[in-house]
Amino acid sequence: MTTWAGKAADLLAETKRWWTTRIIDIRPGEIRIKGRPIETLIGHAGYARMVWLMLRDDEPTPAELALLEAALVAAVDHGPQAPSIAIARMAVTCGAPLNAAMASAINVLDGVHGGAGEQCLQLYADVLARANDGLELEAAVHAALDAFVAAHGKMIPGFGHRFHPVDPRSVRLLALVEDAVEAGAATGRYARVGRLVERALEQRTGTRIPMNIDGATAVVYGELNFAPPLARGLFILSRSVGILAHAWEQKQQGGRIKGPLPPAVGYTYAGDD
Repeated sequence: MTTWAGKAADLLAETKRWWTTRIIDIRPGEIRIKGRPIETLIGHAGYARMVWLMLRDDEPTPAELALLEAALVAAVDHGPQAPSIAIARMAVTCGAPLNAAMASAINVLDGVHGGAGEQCLQLYADVLARANDGLELEAAVHAALDAFVAAHGKMIPGFGHRFHPVDPRSVRLLALVEDAVEAGAATGRYARVGRLVERALEQRTGTRIPMNIDGATAVVYGELNFAPPLARGLFILSRSVGILAHAWEQKQQGGRIKGPLPPAVGYTYAGDD
């Protein structure tokens, strides 16, 4: 016969299991992240290492941390016309506090605006999976592109840019990846796949479509063995810095109920007269 005390003990055990985590252990006067006392990390671990530590169980090398930090730096901002940044600024002029402005902006970092890095890394991973199954790498690139186009359409995430003929961020990131490969800190597999995708797109279209920031960060995150969904999360961590900066700047500038364009510009009415 189960006693009242036994039921209470079972309920307490079930309650403790409700949230199960290997990330952090908090007790009175003690905070440990992945087994490391927080006071040993404060003042010793940089932000990139904390991101790695929270997401991974392995210990990064200095070269790996440098690559991660470079990718986080590269994507912080792309100007007030970037939809997420514009949304944050407009939200502030509507009276929203910083947290609401940031949340409004982050909420649009989805499949179209913000998801390209994840999608591109999935494409790279598909290429490598096909190569592991026996296809020559260039053939694997074309097979993966065919499959992606059939499933999602002709726009290939991570390549081409509406504003930059050549994205300066991707050039720098790829150079850093090459340095990491020479130092033995990366395999270069994802960098090679990215270059081959770029070449394949030029063969197919007759036009060079250079890798952009999303394609380059996908290379970095692939080389660092991050899962594709984390590419989007890491991008959001990075872009949140720009979102905060623009929201705060707009708060200092003031303004009231600013829309996406000055009222004098107007818009196009396409209905019946």
